[in-house]
Order: sequence, then structure tokens, then C-alpha cells
Amino acid sequence: MHPIMLDVAGCELNAQEQEVIGHPLTGGVILFARNYYDPQQLRHLTAQIKASASHPILISVDQEGGRVQRFIEGFTSVPAMGNIASNAEPEPLAMACGTVIAAECLGHGVDISFAPVLDINGISEVIGQRSFSASETQIDMLARAFIQGMTQWGMPAIGKHFPGHGNVQADSHIAMPIDERSESEIFEHDMAVFARLIKDDLLAGIMPAHVIYPDVDDQPAGFSTIWLQQILRQKLGYQGVIFSDDLSMHAATQAGDMLSRVEHALAAGVDMALICNAPDEAIKVLDNLGHTVQHQTQYSTRPQGLVSINRQTVLHYQQLLGHPNYKLAVERVKRACD
Repeated sequence: MHPIMLDVAGCELNAQEQEVIGHPLTGGVILFARNYYDPQQLRHLTAQIKASASHPILISVDQEGGRVQRFIEGFTSVPAMGNIASNAEPEPLAMACGTVIAAECLGHGVDISFAPVLDINGISEVIGQRSFSASETQIDMLARAFIQGMTQWGMPAIGKHFPGHGNVQADSHIAMPIDERSESEIFEHDMAVFARLIKDDLLAGIMPAHVIYPDVDDQPAGFSTIWLQQILRQKLGYQGVIFSDDLSMHAATQAGDMLSRVEHALAAGVDMALICNAPDEAIKVLDNLGHTVQHQTQYSTRPQGLVSINRQTVLHYQQLLGHPNYKLAVERVKRACD
């Protein structure tokens, strides 16, 4: 019923942002490095966001490890997922990474990290070491351990970028990637990672790629009813939340202006649409996307289920610091980074 996730400018909310977060269509806020300078400030910001919302709201971040870590000072530095396989004990390390990311984010009021990256480490430079491996089998093994580390702290796993972004060179932030491979090759390799984790009910959320796979559909996966409804929902039996990737990215512009992108994504099967680094456009969407009671019944309630999962298990920050499982995970992660 609250299908828009948006961002904020700084380390505390201004009056307009409080109003925007309280809008009935706002269901989530994604944080970036610009929203953080120390742990106390982050806890204040997340509390401010929750207080501004008129309903339970998801607070998210891309805290993957490696070069994609928005919170640095006061948080544990986590290695890139692509460096885990070479460790002497890769599965325990992957689990420790999941534990540290989940525990530290939840301990600061952040509900979900958009992780793990399930793409194959192929020719994509924007994916690269964000991926666990070039091997689907190894990705599956390490992703399961990572997810176990996350979920034991109450953080659901969000797999990305369905059905796979690793085998296209173009960066969807600045270009329109097109994967010319056959449907069978994509299904047997890239998508197989997602399919196995979905079968075992390990993914509470999935983020589709802003990539066109012309042998399947001429629309990017995140705007495609074929990918999201026929393949993901029906063929794979996926019942979790579908988050769009950022609709401000270049690869999303083919769907029109921001309102059209949101409408197309939701119509294709997305549950929550992300609008990042475009506050004026986000406000236009909130003002013009249907938000009457009649319209709201058309929007998915799946994302709000993730809020209730997390709030049951969040430790107070001081409790977190002294928890033995957390301390052991931090020690393992730090040894891997030395």
C-alpha cells in the first residue's frame, strides 16, 4: 500500500523531508554515505525517519562489503564478496560477513541491506568483485552462508540483480545493457543461482536488473511482466518482495519520465519502486500517483511484512556490542581484511 522508496539529502531530516516521508505512498527510505557521519547520528536519523512516517516504514542501505559500504567510520569493514572464496575458510567468513552487516545495520535502526549480490562475476565491471564468484556453484554455497549470517539476526536477504547482471559489460547506471545470450543460457547459468535460493525460500526480496534480454523480452527485466510475473512469480514460484533498482539510472529512462517509470514498474509486478537522487521527481510521483483508498488497495502489502520481521529481533546497540556471536564474527571479518 506504500509503494515508493526514496532518499534524503543529509544527516538529519528537514521539514519537507519529514512531510514527504509521512506521505501515504512513501513506504521506504534508502540511505547513502552522505546520510552518515557516526553511529549516534545514524541512530538519531533512523529514529527521526520512523517518527515522521504515518505507518511502518522500511529503512534500507546498500551495505554489501568491499567498495559498496555506505557506513564506514564506526562500522566493521567487510571484504568484497569476491575475495571470500580465496579465504582458508570461505563459508564461515561469508556467514560472518552476513552477521556483521545485519547486526550493525539493525542495531542502528536500518531494516535491510540490499544484499547479497547474486550475479555471476563475468564481464561486468560494475559487478566485478561485488559478486562472490564466476561459478554458480560457489555463489550458491557462499550466498547461503552469507544469508544464514543475516537471517539469524533477523535481517531478510534481498538478492540482486535478477536474472543476472554479470554477463553484460555496459553499466546500467550510465547505459542500457543488452544481454544477447539465449534464454536457455541465461536460465541454466545466471538465473539458476536465484532459482535454487528461491526454491529453498531464502530470499525475502529480489531486485531485478535494468538489463534487456532480447531473447526473452524487449523490456528491461524490471519493467517486464514476462520476467517478473511469468518467470519469477509463476515459473520459479517466488512469493517475496520485488524491489525495483533505482529508477533514476540511465537504463530506466527508456520507460519515460519518472512517473511513467514508476507506473510501468508497478504494473510489471514490482512491489516497491526506488527513486534515488531525484527529490523533486520523487515529490512529483507522490503528488500524481494514485493514493486514494481505492488506488492504495491496488498496491502490494508485501514490503511492510519485512518491517515486522525485523522489529521483533533488533538488539539495543550496547547489547549488540557485547553479544558473543557478533564479537566472534567481527574478529573473523577483521582477520580476513588484515
